[in-house]
Amino acid sequence: MPDMLPFIDLQAQRARLGADLEEAMLKVVRGGQYILGPEVEACERALAAFAGTKHCLTCASGTDALALALMVKGLRTGDAVLCPTFTFAATAEVVAWLGAAPVFCDVESTTFNLDLDSAAQALSSARAAGLEPKALIAVDLFGHPAPLPEIEAFCAAHGLWLLDDAAQAFGASLDGRRLGGFGTMTATSFFPAKPLGCYGDGGALTFDDDGLVEPLRSLRVHGQGTDKYDNIRIGMNGRMDTVQCAVILEKLKIFDAEIAARDEVAGRYAEGLFDLVHVPRVRKGCMSTWAQYTITLPKGTNREAFQAHLREAGVPTAVYYGRPLHRQTAYAHYPTAGNGCPVAEDLSRRVVSLPMHPYLEPAVQDRIIDAARDALGAL
Repeated sequence: MPDMLPFIDLQAQRARLGADLEEAMLKVVRGGQYILGPEVEACERALAAFAGTKHCLTCASGTDALALALMVKGLRTGDAVLCPTFTFAATAEVVAWLGAAPVFCDVESTTFNLDLDSAAQALSSARAAGLEPKALIAVDLFGHPAPLPEIEAFCAAHGLWLLDDAAQAFGASLDGRRLGGFGTMTATSFFPAKPLGCYGDGGALTFDDDGLVEPLRSLRVHGQGTDKYDNIRIGMNGRMDTVQCAVILEKLKIFDAEIAARDEVAGRYAEGLFDLVHVPRVRKGCMSTWAQYTITLPKGTNREAFQAHLREAGVPTAVYYGRPLHRQTAYAHYPTAGNGCPVAEDLSRRVVSLPMHPYLEPAVQDRIIDAARDALGAL
């Protein structure tokens, strides 16, 4: 059996960054300001500049970024937040933390992102359940920008505020505009496997509203007021470690080049597989960060057998996501759009993600494509 390829090759990236990355981390260790050191503020300035927003607040994880956004907007019991069901649990989890109800929407089969017709149905479901719709969380799944201008218009028409969950898509762009400034706030994650990842947990919010800066900084540190014993809000311990901000500052230097390399990898996959599977498509005018390269197998294909065939060829795969949120035990009692989210349920049975990172050499990618084609021919 051939050696197993890496699903995401973080060591190739580390080799490219070299001594500068290690020196940046050692500088934090030597300086001793491990919490809210100078690299934190520098990182926030750099991330805001990259996203094209006025402000950035770093925090301990992408989940905390989502939670802080909902907290600062005063979400509470009886409120409803629309969100796609085909996503990671964190998107809905933070809504439930605050006593509100996630209301699940279906997604588009071609982009994996929110279906606005389903969102309209979800509004009706929320109201029928006696809930007050307050917000919508859009998810830029697998790095592909959701139709954010259309979602903004939908939210404006229905009195909702928009939180963009760009945990997988920081660096993506839509009509020449980078994600970060759509809606009221944008949340992202720096989990190591993300396109822009640190060496632990980390996250951030980007936004333009000056009025959010002070309350978000307070909420990030236990609701602190003038000092740590003057708590004026119910907050959290949500700080991003200084060393993780130092890592992000170094990775930002090569991030544009990595996004371009990811797009080349995605193009080679599409060329090699489009005739056998549904390959992911991004909308016209969009640039994806390709956090995952997710194909949709033909109906009737045995996904487990497909994965086993690739595994025998030394090719790892993953399934994102094998069960929509509205079908998971913790979330099954929350409302869904009236159609029951059939697209998400179908996708959950047919999607498979292939290795994706900016250092995937063409020869190695040919090996992956050949293995996938062999598997599909054998099934």
